[in-house]
Amino acid sequence: MKAVNIAFACYPVTSLGKAREFYEKVLGLKATSVWVKNDSFGMVEYDIGPTTMAIGAGAETFKVGEGGASVALEVEDFDATVEELKGRGCKFLVEAMETPVCFMAVVADPDGNKITIHKRKPA
Repeated sequence: MKAVNIAFACYPVTSLGKAREFYEKVLGLKATSVWVKNDSFGMVEYDIGPTTMAIGAGAETFKVGEGGASVALEVEDFDATVEELKGRGCKFLVEAMETPVCFMAVVADPDGNKITIHKRKPA
């Protein structure tokens, strides 16, 4: 097998309504595909660059877990994004920090999924 790309990453959520409020209103993502039977069963996709991030509820494979996966969203303006998320009451698991190669912070969605806010430093 030779993988050629990431098709999508999916976060399990308990309430599609609450999750969509967070991902669309707080993070500002735009839904590109929506298949929702009800608040606790369905899937919503967000195309971000060449990759797709999804939220899903109700299927056997969508189990919310505390130590689950993480996704990092590359942002244009790191400082402005951090301030905007704080202003929207976003829960920060890791405050803004600098590493030798990037700036990053980690926030949580309503189910505790971790989303890294990330900005690479120029090469």
